[in-house]
Amino acid sequence: MHKPYAALATLTLALGLTAGLGVVAPPPAAAAPYCGNVWGSVAESSSTYSSGRITDVRAGRHACFDRMVVDLEGDVAGYDVRYVPRVHQQGSGRAVPLAGGADLQVIIRAPAHTDTYQPSYDPPNWNRAVAVDGFRTFEQVAFTGSFEGQTMIGLGVRARLPFRVFVLDGPGNGSRLVVDVAHRW
Repeated sequence: MHKPYAALATLTLALGLTAGLGVVAPPPAAAAPYCGNVWGSVAESSSTYSSGRITDVRAGRHACFDRMVVDLEGDVAGYDVRYVPRVHQQGSGRAVPLAGGADLQVIIRAPAHTDTYQPSYDPPNWNRAVAVDGFRTFEQVAFTGSFEGQTMIGLGVRARLPFRVFVLDGPGNGSRLVVDVAHRW
């Protein structure tokens, strides 16, 4: 037998044996979850003032987005969430430096204090109001204070990514303002 034919016969035999043994190719790498986000990056707002007051701000990570939740004692009715060139503190106009490639300004039309001006929400570190280390999209959550019946939070995000805003009832007589920012377009 000629050498090229012998090599071809050996290869054919090896492939035939491998197929007969049930050897299969390794599975493909796990694909990223399908998010199907149809969100945008334009401002979302409701001009009504809320009847409650802010009691907490927290954040969580999900497969397709990072989430910030603002808890209110009472109903959330008014908010304004938008990308801005720079977040400025209400009242003073002082620029609030935020980490990340884009600044998302979150105004909740509700105070962060009681009727006697005792804080109902007062994080120990206003510049790092919520720990977001290790988040994919959130870089920083800064509480900028409450002024004339509304409260502002600066959300530093990795880039100008799509977001959505909605309100959830509960628990009890409270409610929550939810801001989700997608990990990608």
